[in-house]
Amino acid sequence: MKLHFAPLFALLCSVCFAGDRPNILFCMADDWGWPHAGAYGDAEIKSPNFDRIAREGALFHHAYVSSPSCTPSRNSLITGKYHWELGPGANLWSTLPVAHESFVHLLRDSGYVTGQNHAKTWGPGKIDSWVEHHGDHPATTTYNTFEQFLDETDAKEEPFFFWLATGDPHRGYQRDIGIRKGVDPEEVHLYGHFPDADIVRRDIADYYFEVQRWDRMVGRAIAELEAHGLLENTIIIMTGDNGMPFPRGKGNLYDAGVREPFAVRWGQGIQPGREIEDFISFADVAPTLLEITGTPVPADMTGQSFTPLLRSEDSGRLNASGRPDIVFGRERHVPAQEAPHKGGYPSRGLRTMDFLYIHNYRPELWPAGTPNTGVANVPGLWYADCDASPTKDYIFENRNKDEEHWQAFKLSFGKRPPHELYDLKKDPGQLRNVADDPAYFDVLTEMQQTLQERLATLNDPRANDPDYTGFDHYPYYGQPGEKRGVLK
Repeated sequence: MKLHFAPLFALLCSVCFAGDRPNILFCMADDWGWPHAGAYGDAEIKSPNFDRIAREGALFHHAYVSSPSCTPSRNSLITGKYHWELGPGANLWSTLPVAHESFVHLLRDSGYVTGQNHAKTWGPGKIDSWVEHHGDHPATTTYNTFEQFLDETDAKEEPFFFWLATGDPHRGYQRDIGIRKGVDPEEVHLYGHFPDADIVRRDIADYYFEVQRWDRMVGRAIAELEAHGLLENTIIIMTGDNGMPFPRGKGNLYDAGVREPFAVRWGQGIQPGREIEDFISFADVAPTLLEITGTPVPADMTGQSFTPLLRSEDSGRLNASGRPDIVFGRERHVPAQEAPHKGGYPSRGLRTMDFLYIHNYRPELWPAGTPNTGVANVPGLWYADCDASPTKDYIFENRNKDEEHWQAFKLSFGKRPPHELYDLKKDPGQLRNVADDPAYFDVLTEMQQTLQERLATLNDPRANDPDYTGFDHYPYYGQPGEKRGVLK
């Protein structure tokens, strides 16, 4: 494999800041979406450890996944590539071809002590080929806890990378655990596509509780770093893998599905108290960490290092990456479409500061999966690309109650046109599609052209063939279950 070496400043950056290669603690939650943290202005959610990382480091306002689905999102992060470059790795419950490098393996090969805790880092999916070929998981060796990793390895003496993961706030939830633990449903953040109903607010409160439990887990890891005198030369990244597991969230290309909380602390390397407005992608994490640690970056990584953003002392829109927009997309989440179609709901998105454009390649399909359980590829599933939940049930059961509920139902489960365009200055909630408005013709045309250019540059098969069916035929290794929308 061809390699290109990081610029000299990257090779020397640890010397410039600390004299040692930095440790890395990468913290990722499951289904934690933006803007659900105190640092983003959500006063009801208690996230003191995320807020501390942001306060003592850099808070990113525009971090986006490559795909709003667990496996492809994590595949993109691990490989430094967009999910559509990864063959079966573009789909949920898939695999990751061994031809693609894991940045964690590259760090290990360059001298880092590496590990993960006993939770979801890569996946879900089938990883046998990695174990056979590399002798290890893409995120390397598993330990029960971060504390065990520090105690049983050379991590106190040598630079380390540790992936701290959790199943929170993925469903299922204990019903009303949020209220019992002090979350006020009246104060939770309610996206505009939700009906303002008590059961919805209580469901979000349960999600808040699990986010808070995750935040405490990160707090314990930070305390371990402090106890061992490792905090100041450890890069701590805290984020989630896709949006919240609610209708029009996870599995969708709106902010509720693709935009992530993201904060970075590095006491010896980052000026504290900074807020960054530049766009970054999860595909950028691998080349960034490799560059900072002076590890050769594979030439086929299409992600773009955001090291200049970390090294800057400024806040705001820095344009240090030269990236004016961000792209993302999705293929198959679960096999929820009408048989015999075995693919997903292919779509791509382009977001700027002012507009969101989405191209839905198969508008005749159901974006949240078919409502007809008799024709779905997996019997018994309904709208299965949306996790089973009280909110999902409520929106479906009350769709004819009034205009508010009907709009919530259409936005969450209805079919969508080939082209969606949202004016984010007037419509930050991305609720009113203006693609057919003549006043936006020039904007729409420009966004379409730009998206096509970005996808071609980033090796997306759909750039040359919008009807590409390659992703449809890869195996799905998961099983139907309540979390994926099975009928009770």
